Amino acid sequence: MPVEEFVAGWISGAVGLVLGHPFDTIKVRLQTQNTYQGIVDCILKTYRHESVLGFFKGMSFPIASVALVNSVLFGVYSNTLLALTATSHQERRAQPPSYTNIFIAGCTGGLLQAYSLAPFDLIKVRLQNQTEPRMQIGSSEPRYRGPVHCAASILREEGPQGLFRGSWALVLRDTPTLGMYFVTYEGLCRKYTPEGQNPSSATVLVAGGFAGIASWITATPFDVIKSRMQMDGLKGRKYQGMLDCMASSFQQEGIRVFFKGMTLNSARAFPVNAATFLSYEYLLSLWR
Repeated sequence: MPVEEFVAGWISGAVGLVLGHPFDTIKVRLQTQNTYQGIVDCILKTYRHESVLGFFKGMSFPIASVALVNSVLFGVYSNTLLALTATSHQERRAQPPSYTNIFIAGCTGGLLQAYSLAPFDLIKVRLQNQTEPRMQIGSSEPRYRGPVHCAASILREEGPQGLFRGSWALVLRDTPTLGMYFVTYEGLCRKYTPEGQNPSSATVLVAGGFAGIASWITATPFDVIKSRMQMDGLKGRKYQGMLDCMASSFQQEGIRVFFKGMTLNSARAFPVNAATFLSYEYLLSLWR
C-alpha cells in the first residue's frame, strides 16, 4: 500500500487547518450558541472578550490529530482508487478513473475519516465553545484546561460513549459529501487540463477551492446537528438522539437552523481546500 498519499494528506491537512481554524471557531459558536446576532457580531464579541487568541481555541489538538485524520481521508481515497482501477496516482492523468469509482473512493475515505475524527472533533468543538478569556486575573476558570483535561473530563462525566457523541451525524456529513468533494475536484481538473497532462497550480487551486465549497454546502445541515450533539451532555442531556436533535432544532428555530454557518463554511472552504490540494499535489510530485 503506497504511503506517500497518507504523508501528503497529513501535511496538507495541517496547512488547511491553520488557514481555516479561526473561521471554524466562529462557525461552531454560531451553530451551538444563540448569543450572537450574526457573523460580524460573533467576531467582534470574540475579539473583545478573548482577544485574537479566542479564534484559535482548540487548535493545538487538531494540528496533531485532525491533520492526521486528513491523511486517512487522502490515503484511503487514493488506495481505494488503486484497488478499483489498478492505476497509481501518477498514472491517473493518462488513464482517468470513472466518476463512479472516484465517488466510491471518496465515500470510503469519508466514512473511515468520520470514525477516526469523531473524538478529536468533539474535543475541538468543546474547547472552541469556551468563551472565557485566558490569562486574565479575576476571570472565571474555563471548564476545560486543555485537550487532555477535556478528554479526561468527558470520560469521567459522560463515559466512553461521550467521546463519540454526534458521530452518526458526522458519518452522514462526511460520507457522501467527500465523495462529491473528489468528484468535483477531478471534474474541474479534467475540464481545464489538456488530456494526459498534469493540472497547473492555478487549476489545482481553483478546483480544490470549488470542491470545498460544493461539499460544505451539502454538509452544513448535518454539521449543525453534529455540533449540537457534541455540545449536548455538557450541562445535562437535552436531546434523545440525532433525530430528536433535528426535530427540536427545527421546532425552535425553523428551517434556517440547518443552514447556520453555511456562509462561513463556504467562505473558508475555498482558501482552505485550495491550499490543501495544492500542498497535496505538490508533495506527491516531489516523490515521483
